Formats: sequence, C-alpha cells, structure tokens
Amino acid sequence: MAKNTLKNIREQMLLSKAELARKAGVSPMTIDRIENGEKARMETMRKIILALGFTLEDKDKIFADLL
Repeated sequence: MAKNTLKNIREQMLLSKAELARKAGVSPMTIDRIENGEKARMETMRKIILALGFTLEDKDKIFADLL
C-alpha cells in the first residue's frame, strides 16, 4: 500500500514531527497518524500544506492517497 509522502517531504525539509505540528497548529500525534496512512480532516490537511510552504493546489503532491 502506498502511503502519502508527508514523511518524506517533512524529512527532506529537515523538520521534526513536533516542528511541523507547531507550524501547522496541530498535535505531533496528528502528524504521526497521517504519516502512518490514517485519514485526516480537510482543515488539518490544509494547515499542513500551508505550514510546509506549499499552495493548496499542491495537495496531491502530499495527500494524493488521502483525498
């Protein structure tokens, strides 16, 4: 099963789960769940996309399998 690429992108940006969570305004547990392939709310995905510096149009690059 192909997982989303959030973990790969986060690691390429040298961000810890805690750092990304703080930037996105979500909990580190939420980041962990999403990286492990669990579903996420649209609002949560939006926060993460923007925290990573992507635009909302780039959502498929990060969350293609969750949409």
